[in-house]
Amino acid sequence: MSSVLFFDPVCQGAYDTRTLTTRATGGTEASVTRVADALGAWVQQHNRTEAWGRYLPPQSRPGIERVILNRDSRALPRVRELFPDARYYLWVHDQLNPGSKRARRLASSARWLREMAVTIVCVSDSQRAGVEATLRSIGLSDAVRTVTIYNPVDEQLAPDGTPVDPDKLAFFSSPNKGLAFALDAFAAMRRRLPGLRLVVGNPGYKADRPVQLAGVEFLGPLPQARIHAEVRSSLCTFSPNFLIPETFGLVFAESLALGTPVLTVDCGAAREVIADERQVLPVRRAWRVYEGLAGALPSAWRAVPARLAARIGLFEPWVERVDAWRRGARPQVHADPRFRLASVAAAWRQLLHQ
Repeated sequence: MSSVLFFDPVCQGAYDTRTLTTRATGGTEASVTRVADALGAWVQQHNRTEAWGRYLPPQSRPGIERVILNRDSRALPRVRELFPDARYYLWVHDQLNPGSKRARRLASSARWLREMAVTIVCVSDSQRAGVEATLRSIGLSDAVRTVTIYNPVDEQLAPDGTPVDPDKLAFFSSPNKGLAFALDAFAAMRRRLPGLRLVVGNPGYKADRPVQLAGVEFLGPLPQARIHAEVRSSLCTFSPNFLIPETFGLVFAESLALGTPVLTVDCGAAREVIADERQVLPVRRAWRVYEGLAGALPSAWRAVPARLAARIGLFEPWVERVDAWRRGARPQVHADPRFRLASVAAAWRQLLHQ
């Protein structure tokens, strides 16, 4: 689809097909790369200075009929200037709910969204509900169409016979997605289940601040192949994140494709991606209260309140679930065909041909 172009106005650094294997890559950038490559589309990034194949610096280009703007509606005037004859799509990857900062950004682009007849592409129905509520609140529900297309999982991801270490958990999300709470819960688990280990990595969006905690290994930003290797051998992907709801949860979908179950909470799109209730715990009000009190503390100061919370059983659901899985109740999981790259690319082709 040489008439299709993806435009990224907000990426931290230029990326392309090569970076998927050479450095840490966030879920959004990985999704843009996989979809664009599958479609044979062009990609432009605001901070790219050198061309590589179909990946280009910002520039006008003849023959572009469809432009997919990544994340930030404030760049709509720019893409219309470069591609005045195209049809326009805004691919949103973040939570966008009425009254939020991102909703205000969208409202600031109301004129362009209406004039350019933009279609907003959401990554889950859960996220789409918030987007549609925002459009109603800013008077654009009659002018802007929304659709859901899931993020893609690499077709090559599958179990490969890697032995599972029943003492190993993996956390591979941005550290602001509940890492501090995960470390507190893990400390409680390890006191009950000596020998338990947690490996921590991140996609490179935000730097984490490693703390000295028994059984925890901070791996830092890793290329996806390294992350997948760690996940394959883990008892589960541990993601007790109720602070920043996942709009899709690519780490969930990829973990299931690798044959590794996920232990998370019913927040954001988790239940949309993970149908198995054994892997999704209900969010407890006590967890929100605890995090509301402990969340402002430096990491090194959380140990005391975490121990007190553990004594009153705050982390018990995590302990019980991990213990049960170590004893043989670990769910058998597999890839969901809805998220396979072939399915996602087909959905994009259908949308772009309408």
